[in-house]
Amino acid sequence: MTTPEKWTGLRFWAALLHPKPSRYGSSFEIVMARGLCLGLVVASFSAQSAPASEDVASLHASHSAMHAATEERPKRANFEQEQASPEARDIANWVVDSADNHRMPFAIVDKAQAKVFVFDAQGQLRGATPALLGLAIGDDSVPGIGQRKLSSIRPEERTTPAGRFVASLDLNLKGEEILWVDYETAISMHRVITSNAKERRAQRLASASLLDKRISYGCINVPVNFYNKVLSPAFTGTGGIVYVLPETRSSREVFGSYDVGERARLQAASPSEPQTLTARQVR
Repeated sequence: MTTPEKWTGLRFWAALLHPKPSRYGSSFEIVMARGLCLGLVVASFSAQSAPASEDVASLHASHSAMHAATEERPKRANFEQEQASPEARDIANWVVDSADNHRMPFAIVDKAQAKVFVFDAQGQLRGATPALLGLAIGDDSVPGIGQRKLSSIRPEERTTPAGRFVASLDLNLKGEEILWVDYETAISMHRVITSNAKERRAQRLASASLLDKRISYGCINVPVNFYNKVLSPAFTGTGGIVYVLPETRSSREVFGSYDVGERARLQAASPSEPQTLTARQVR
């Protein structure tokens, strides 16, 4: 380094260190030195802080995406160890995932398997039982059948209608508690009726044959113990939903339901584009 260059460097640093003009330089030189140093400090800070802001934004966006994925995770009913048909599981899962039950207890009546499942509002199984159903195969009720005498109802008209029904506990004409499924068509879920010995309804409930379960005029008969300990407590003090699965049509046609697992796979295959946050949006 030459002597003039050395002298210039000394003057620069002296100007930086001394707030007042000195023998090392003029006021102008001091101002220039301070300005240059400040510029270097700002540039250094900007170079280091920009990547940090971008890292924060990236972390925030990743957290948001993970949170959204968790929220969209499909919900399913809990059947515990109970045996159930694929159709019953599909509808119960759809009920829980879509919240179609509106946070109320619900029951699934699987006509094809002659079985009833009762769930709490969150989809936790409270109990399951065989059931007696309408004698005739079919998913619709004859118009006006709720106002007709039992003696006038023909065998082919004794169906348990399929569908979604808002149900509630009430008393029948004999003062006995029942769960009204569809008041208009006089369909209810109640304790098994054993007054007619010829029908052998108690024996039919215990039978392994599905054909034995088709005997009623359309109502759903369940064991006395199941009604008293599971069904009635589940619907006491609240309304609920009863889903009677069809046997001549598809469940999707009747309920407008969807397959929870299939929906989850489709969402995973075509995820929505995550929102990109910039450093300016992070606070």
